[in-house]
Amino acid sequence: MLESFMIFFQEFIKIITPVNVGLLLGSTMLGILIGAMPGLSATMGVALLTGLTYTMEMDMAVVVLMGIYVGAIYGGSITAVLIGIPGTGSAAATVLDGNPMARQGRAKLALSAATMASFVGTIVGLLLLAGITGQLMKIALKFTAPEYLLMAIFGVLICGSLASQGHAIKGWIGGVFGLILSCVGMEIMYAYPRFCFGNVSLYNGIPMVPAMIGLFGIPCVLNTLSARKQEGADAAAAELSGADEKIMPILLRNKVNIVRSGLIGTFIGAIPGVGEDVAAWISYDFAKKSSKQPETFGKGNIEGVLAAECANNAAIGGAMIPLLTLAVPGSAGTAVLLGAFRLHGVNPGPMLSFNNPTFVYYVVAVLVLCAVCMRVCALAACHVAPKILKTPVHILMPIVCVLCCIGSYALNINVFDVKIMLFFGLVGYLFDRVQIPAAPIVLGLILGSLADEYGRRMLKASSGSLLPLVSRPICIVLLLCILLTILHQLGVFSRLSALCAKPKMKK
Repeated sequence: MLESFMIFFQEFIKIITPVNVGLLLGSTMLGILIGAMPGLSATMGVALLTGLTYTMEMDMAVVVLMGIYVGAIYGGSITAVLIGIPGTGSAAATVLDGNPMARQGRAKLALSAATMASFVGTIVGLLLLAGITGQLMKIALKFTAPEYLLMAIFGVLICGSLASQGHAIKGWIGGVFGLILSCVGMEIMYAYPRFCFGNVSLYNGIPMVPAMIGLFGIPCVLNTLSARKQEGADAAAAELSGADEKIMPILLRNKVNIVRSGLIGTFIGAIPGVGEDVAAWISYDFAKKSSKQPETFGKGNIEGVLAAECANNAAIGGAMIPLLTLAVPGSAGTAVLLGAFRLHGVNPGPMLSFNNPTFVYYVVAVLVLCAVCMRVCALAACHVAPKILKTPVHILMPIVCVLCCIGSYALNINVFDVKIMLFFGLVGYLFDRVQIPAAPIVLGLILGSLADEYGRRMLKASSGSLLPLVSRPICIVLLLCILLTILHQLGVFSRLSALCAKPKMKK
């Protein structure tokens, strides 16, 4: 342990040069801007910058790419809080409580909470990356098709907690709707097109980013411009000049929530192919279930913001674990990083400890400095960004519409993606009328392909038998979690406790 710390310290000292610090500050700020733009994800930012780093030395290239990655994951929370549109998929869970806080005049507090949670989450993920990589990988490597299928089912059941007014059925309706939509496109095993209706643009499935922008963006614009929402938005903007709440006492009161979210994010990130989006949703669900005021979630509870942002940033360190040790990307962003590392002569995998024994410690040192730079850059954003809400509604909302169209089009340079965004915008608005939230649809879209692929793989390997779901230890644990989740969201436990309390009250 002491030897590992000394190597990390040496690598950390090595990167603290004026050039590296300047590059890191610039790349982190650029990453925040990329993440804050709806439609531009951390994956896209890293992919766009990889080619520009070709002429750089390996050490400097890693600094730039990591700065983009960390900054973009945080940057998505800015638009999620201010205008209710997540800049990145990992910030979708932040919308649920971050935007209501902004509408209540607490935008600065929400952004400060997101910033500190992102910083702490990144540090927690890195500590686990440096300290218990081997132990986490032993667990992650035991995940096969049955475990992935149950993880996807468990994720969809979380939709019940995301529903408004505590109606689990409404959340499940949204989640199942997302699962159905995820079946559109060519299926993974035989490349047979499903539900495409002859449209070649649907062969790759429904694009996630345009769908997410439409589900959150268009209803936000329509509701804000309506007479029912406009007064609330103007009042929220007027209240921004009020006294700021102190963030540190809030963090101390929520230390258990933050540490738990960091651990969840790191573990979920260490599972190959899952990534930051799922980590944020699962952490949010745990925070709501363990909260003393679960009914306030979705209405501006800061615990939800802390849980989501801490988890999605902790997943950065978790996703680096399978990338560096097995050359298996833990998320879409790390998949691009894998190509970037190989472009600069570094081959992650089992032989990395022999060919480049200090590289893991160098990456950890860079990410620690990235977290510090992200915190510094975010301080300015927390003071400047809330002024967006002071922009008159009739000016701000048309700009948001234009950004929604640009963000959808920029992903694949395809007008069809803009049509998808508008379609999902209409769907999101209609669902909002009947109080079915958009978040479960996004979660269903994310987990649908996972459930489809690994469910069919399991059935293929077991000749159609479901026995693997009940014969593996991790599967049994997940099944128990699924059962407890269903009972909890249907209110079975609360009814039982009420029945047990009645005899005592009569006595």
